[in-house]
Amino acid sequence: MTASPVPPGAPGVVEAARTVEPALKVASLELFLDLVFVFTITQLTGSLVHHLTPGGFAQVLVMLAVIWWMYDAFIWLTNAMPPRTHGRRGLLMLAMGAFVVISLSVPHAFEGSGAAFGWAYLVVVVLHTGMFVAAGVTPAAVLRMGASNLVVGTLVVAGGYLTGTVQLGFWTAAFAMQFVTPWVAGLPEFRLRADHFVERHGLIVIIAFGESVIAIGVGAGTAELGPALIAVALLGLTVCVGLWWAYFGHDDDARAEHRMAALPSDQRNRAAVSVYYLGHFGLLLGVLLFAAGVKSAVGHPGAAISLPQAVALAGGITLYLVVNTALRGFFGLRPNLPRLLGALLVAGTVPLGTRVSALVQIGVVAAVLAAVFGYEACRYPVADFDRD
Repeated sequence: MTASPVPPGAPGVVEAARTVEPALKVASLELFLDLVFVFTITQLTGSLVHHLTPGGFAQVLVMLAVIWWMYDAFIWLTNAMPPRTHGRRGLLMLAMGAFVVISLSVPHAFEGSGAAFGWAYLVVVVLHTGMFVAAGVTPAAVLRMGASNLVVGTLVVAGGYLTGTVQLGFWTAAFAMQFVTPWVAGLPEFRLRADHFVERHGLIVIIAFGESVIAIGVGAGTAELGPALIAVALLGLTVCVGLWWAYFGHDDDARAEHRMAALPSDQRNRAAVSVYYLGHFGLLLGVLLFAAGVKSAVGHPGAAISLPQAVALAGGITLYLVVNTALRGFFGLRPNLPRLLGALLVAGTVPLGTRVSALVQIGVVAAVLAAVFGYEACRYPVADFDRD
């Protein structure tokens, strides 16, 4: 599903670059919908914190995958038909309500709330397909997309009535079906505007960072505000700043938008799936893991933490940096080697958390990110990137 970047100057790029797309900014209602996604990420983080085991991680991974699939599908929808009429806004609010029910179901989705999760998910699928009918896309393509998403929704509903590994199997099958849908639907028949699409995903990433900040506050709870707690909270915030820098620090979002706009429409749509669905799924999973780890670290800053907690803290940052590097490579952005070296060093901090303290581990993680991005800022000033 991964599309290869097209060399600058290729005929298709030149032709696409000459086509000026109408500006399309994110609507306030879409930002409102993002508040629901904040709740979703919070629920998934809480579920992972309470089930920090391989099985619990698998459940959270699958839930995030199926939720993100349809949430991202609504980004495609509002890209094709902005919510400018009361009818569109009303339907989008109905979808918002269904997403709330899904989020409410997350903590016990594998312990009795799976049916509610599944039926709310199916409502989201039906609303999305119905709204897309009026988006000006070829009806056959919309029907193929809707039918494929209906299969995904049916698997989620059926799995919701089951338990244990069988339920996980059904929902994993729904996740796998997502790799089929783009080919069934016929991506070239869907029109995508780069400016809105890239901006929308950037806002989602910021939403995920917000969950990490929330995790710091929730982890602190009612604990006495001493030096150790203040230090670990500030270091956790420093790590969040590092994650922000990795995505936005060199105006990567603007540069990605420029490159997306320059791609021919079929390649742009494939990139939208591989980079912005799959790639951002990896970024969100990384932030979610870090949030679960930092929540534990803030709760007991001066003590050693368990292996799962230390792995979540370091593994989330490592995953984020690796995926971020891959996405930058797709768009031909540089530098990337420092980030990969940073990911390797962060992964090596797990023993610090389990043998010394959470404060020391998160302090070293923050120092690694500061070193990586400090080097980038000195070695590659922002002005240099204009010549990429």
